[in-house]
Amino acid sequence: MRNLLAFLVVIGLPGSAVADEQLWKQLKSGGHVVLIRHTITTPGAGDPPGMRLDDCTTQRNLTDEGRRHARRIGEEFRSRGIAVERVLSSPWCRCVETARLAFKEAETSAALGNLFGRQENRERQVREMRAIVGEKRGTANLVLVSHGSTILALTGVSPATGEMVIVTPQGEGRFAVAGRLTVEER
Repeated sequence: MRNLLAFLVVIGLPGSAVADEQLWKQLKSGGHVVLIRHTITTPGAGDPPGMRLDDCTTQRNLTDEGRRHARRIGEEFRSRGIAVERVLSSPWCRCVETARLAFKEAETSAALGNLFGRQENRERQVREMRAIVGEKRGTANLVLVSHGSTILALTGVSPATGEMVIVTPQGEGRFAVAGRLTVEER
């Protein structure tokens, strides 16, 4: 028992400062995919009745706190020198805004769309996301900003708002979950 406790102190428990620093080091080396759940939105779950993708006023959007958190995520990447090759976002406004506040630019991808209440799209979207996430990368990282339900369907991990799930591509649509990171607001 004593050896197990010593081992856990040395390697760090998931979510501990030691484990977090190890994940940041992995990101610094590049070649990973960072799945980020959009930051804090107005209250509710899913989308309001009559929601349209082409009209942000019909959607749940980021709060001021969510905007600050998105900026903070980007600051953390820059201060640590984490290279990002590309940023893809769900077309939902809360995801696009999170991505742009954190990383300045983002392309939208329907594969990252919200699966909450849209299970008929699950199989197709997971297949499309696997193709994106499983592709081996070079020395930079790919960032995907999406929804909790969508990240859960792909990885089996249900992230909190603004939380990151780090995956390591294995090629041919396969990947391994390396861990989870949260950037705290200041």
